[in-house]
Amino acid sequence: MHFFRTLAQTRKRVRQKATRYSLVVVVLLFGLFLEAYMHNFNLVYILLFFVFATAFSAGSFGLLNIGQLQAAFDHTERLYAGEEGRCFFRISNPVEMPAWAIRLHCDKRMAQIPRIDPYAVIQVALLVTPQKRGRLQCDSCTLQSLFPLSTVRFVLSMNECLDAIVYPMPSGEPLHSFLMRQRAPFGEEKDFDGLAAYSGSESLSRIHWPSVAKGEPAVKVFERERQTRRLEFDFYRSAKSNEARLSQLCLWVLECERTGQLFTVRMPYKTLQSDKAGIDAILEYLALY
Repeated sequence: MHFFRTLAQTRKRVRQKATRYSLVVVVLLFGLFLEAYMHNFNLVYILLFFVFATAFSAGSFGLLNIGQLQAAFDHTERLYAGEEGRCFFRISNPVEMPAWAIRLHCDKRMAQIPRIDPYAVIQVALLVTPQKRGRLQCDSCTLQSLFPLSTVRFVLSMNECLDAIVYPMPSGEPLHSFLMRQRAPFGEEKDFDGLAAYSGSESLSRIHWPSVAKGEPAVKVFERERQTRRLEFDFYRSAKSNEARLSQLCLWVLECERTGQLFTVRMPYKTLQSDKAGIDAILEYLALY
């Protein structure tokens, strides 16, 4: 009784869709029935019963295979427009029977799960490549399975679908080159901490003239001053178009995060400070701008 009660409850959660192999089974049953009716062979009757019993029991096993699973969207890595990233889903199997050949579908994206052990909770990574910044959502997230005979597709819908933020593609001028172009001095002539090769983009105030006189142009590097100075990035001055500006600011924000540098981003209607707003909040603001 417990088996049939569980099967009845599972049938309410799982949708069943016919596959092309379902047609094969129907044609086979019809052909065997005609053969048995016309020739009255006992062997044909046995084969007819075997095919029917196998197809019927496969449906029950398929329902129990997927029907008890619980699945929901968990979290994502940082996703950037035009770059491949991973979205993670949490799937649990609360029964003592393993689940086989499960597929996680999110719109046209798919991840294969060969086996889920009894009483196991796993995380499944779904690879995505968003084409633009903003909010990434899926219209339909499901678990699907063709186990055991591929004659029926079993579909279990999720209550929580993919919902993530896609940041602008980090691209543009590197932060080091941007700092080298700044006209504001980083220190006095006697305070610089070293020399770097002259690339042609630095301001004249940064050039180390004694090196020029020796025929080896170099620029002054003020590492100590740079580490304590709060950088300021202006939206309109960062690039020429809005999308290019957002990509450039995203690159600078990530480089500042990597080096631990404090910074301020001046947007058209808001000023964002890294030590107050936080890196993730600034990236989200750029993504949804």
